[in-house]
Order: sequence, then C-alpha cells, then structure tokens
Amino acid sequence: MKIAIPLAEGKLAAHFGHCQQFAVIDIENNEIQKKELLTPPPHEPGVLPRWLGELGVNIVIAGGMGQRAVMLFGEQQIKVVVGAPVEEPEALVKHYLSETLVTGQNLCDH
Repeated sequence: MKIAIPLAEGKLAAHFGHCQQFAVIDIENNEIQKKELLTPPPHEPGVLPRWLGELGVNIVIAGGMGQRAVMLFGEQQIKVVVGAPVEEPEALVKHYLSETLVTGQNLCDH
C-alpha cells in the first residue's frame, strides 16, 4: 500500500492543490517501510490524480480537496480521506493504520 500526503513546511497542507511537495509512504504489514518526498508537477485539474496513480498510490490523506479532485482520484482507484489534521506525515499514517485518524469536515468543501 502507498499513502500520499500533501505537505507544506513538512506537515499536511490544508489545501491539497497548493502543496509544496508530497510525502509518499510505502506500507507493508501495517508498518512504514519507506518515505519519499516528491515535488508534484505544476497544478492543473486532473494532473495530480494521474501523477499519483502512476506512482502506485492507493490512498491520499488530505485536509481539504474539491469535489472534482475527489472524483478524479476515484477514477484512478485512489481512496481519499479528507478533513485530516495538520500533522507530520508519519503521525497521520500511523493514526490511519491504527484506525485512530480523526477527520473532520473537508476544508475545501465548496
């Protein structure tokens, strides 16, 4: 399993499309195996879901994301978790894996 988290200054970026980089974290046997920090291509509608799909990402943990982006991730077979708190990526992944990730409202719900 691969989980992608949009980052700004090393923590979850509240607005998905405006992130500086992504943490892409490989999971095996419910444990973090590897973390890569990747710079995304320039933001345009549909680019990030396709790019993350090509990287083999299964899940995106985000603070907020527009409904069109959620739909485009669905087309790539990528599960989207929105409303996550601004924390470091490893902490978010550990919470997700232990089913203790607290999520709230989609910060971009418009």
